[in-house]
Amino acid sequence: MTKKQFTIITVLSVTVIVLGLLISRRLWFRLDLTRNHAYTISEVSKNLYKEIPDQVLLTYYLSGKLAVMTPIPAEIEDLLREYAAYSHGKIRVMVKDPAKAQITSMVEQLGIQPQQIQNIEKDEASIATVYSGIVIEYLDQTEVLPVVFSLDTLEYDITSRIRSMIRGTNVELGVIVGDESKQWTQDYQYLDQALKQAGFTVREINSGDEIPDALNVLFVFGGVESLDDWALYRIDRYIQMGGNVLFATEAVAIDTQGSLDARLMEDKGLLKMLAAAGVTVMPALVLDRSALTIQYQTATSSGVRQYRISRYPLWIGVLANNGNPKQPITARFNGLDLFWASPLELNPPGSVTAEPLFTSTPEAWLQTKNFSANPEFGAAFDTESDTIGQKTLGVMLSGLFPSYFNGQPKPIREGSDEILPDLPTVPKEARIIVIGDSDAASTFIQRRENLDFMVQVGLYLSNDSDIIGIRNRQPQAGRLDKILDPVKEAAVMNSVRIVNLGLIPILVIGCGLLLAWRRKKGVKHDI
Repeated sequence: MTKKQFTIITVLSVTVIVLGLLISRRLWFRLDLTRNHAYTISEVSKNLYKEIPDQVLLTYYLSGKLAVMTPIPAEIEDLLREYAAYSHGKIRVMVKDPAKAQITSMVEQLGIQPQQIQNIEKDEASIATVYSGIVIEYLDQTEVLPVVFSLDTLEYDITSRIRSMIRGTNVELGVIVGDESKQWTQDYQYLDQALKQAGFTVREINSGDEIPDALNVLFVFGGVESLDDWALYRIDRYIQMGGNVLFATEAVAIDTQGSLDARLMEDKGLLKMLAAAGVTVMPALVLDRSALTIQYQTATSSGVRQYRISRYPLWIGVLANNGNPKQPITARFNGLDLFWASPLELNPPGSVTAEPLFTSTPEAWLQTKNFSANPEFGAAFDTESDTIGQKTLGVMLSGLFPSYFNGQPKPIREGSDEILPDLPTVPKEARIIVIGDSDAASTFIQRRENLDFMVQVGLYLSNDSDIIGIRNRQPQAGRLDKILDPVKEAAVMNSVRIVNLGLIPILVIGCGLLLAWRRKKGVKHDI
């Protein structure tokens, strides 16, 4: 190679490197091998630029102290940079340290919440105030994510808010708590928070009050023994007008404040209305081998009270692989918990299509008589083991629903002169989701997956189904409950013990002895 050729190659190489550095900020590539692609934004987020007429500014207010303590802020910043990289210049990202920029007061006024964490430096512990929040700005609109410490729902939070700001829309979700013994702000407070954090405007509707036709989606919890014809007519008319509804209800009542006595509910019309729509809530309780544990008090023969923990088959752990992968709501189903659930049976009319959303395991069975829910009398749980088989616990129906009140006079409320509005002459397409447990989203169950599922339902019923898949895309560890048969479980555990406590140590010791022998013999070897 001549000196001239060497010079040319060197200049060209440097030029290529410099050009590569200049365009590197416009190119983005990430190899994401996680099952849910947790560290790569979805196609919906990548294509947001097509909907954005003017520039969106994402400002990540991050304390420098926090950035050096954990890798999570770097992951959050990477995700924000990915938005900018795919936005064709429509999304700009800034990262600011409030303390360094001396804007902590302004940041808190925006809504970013300070957090206190323990900081250990040079063997001395102290409390540090840090910030990690995101402000989204579009024209004269501002949305704030006050505390961001995780990627779990971050993409959904950003994409849904940008879309809402651009479209100028607000998704309003109505809630009817049908059971008179429960209140939305107390018994469903966690769901209320989850829905609001997901961007919904939650509107509580009293039983029998008018349901606005423009309401995006309606959730109905319980109400078998309390929703009268007046209230049911309101709900039925909302469906006839094209409204989408979630019903979470059951057919068996449990005395959760006392002795766990169980009885069939006296239906005032809700179950009949659901049956006319195409789903029967059966007068039974589901029990499953995939069960949660319960702690309860029991008396010994000497009269001493003691605590016990045991598997309680009436508390069902619905497994991830028992969700319907063909439905957007359950395509990435992580399971959920149900307490004292009733099985569902589909019998849709010709104008309605219906399919299960999730089921029990094939090792579930029923109680249809002599109901018993007290764990002290667990022997009574197996009296109807001949009913074993997979049970449907959640369903979805869509189409043109026949009105439950067709051919009947309008209900009249005693003591009121109000006249209910007419039903539409021609019904509109609607969606109904039914879950056989009104406690599925109450504070009685404190599993995050239940709240996530309810938010997914709200998104789907509010016709925002294209961003359902981007919620909770973090890798899930899941439960250690894949093996339900105790004999198989014991066999697997014994195999693991043999491998970990026997074979692996023997293999390590054998390799060490072989290596020592070869060294003693002077045998050459490579390490």
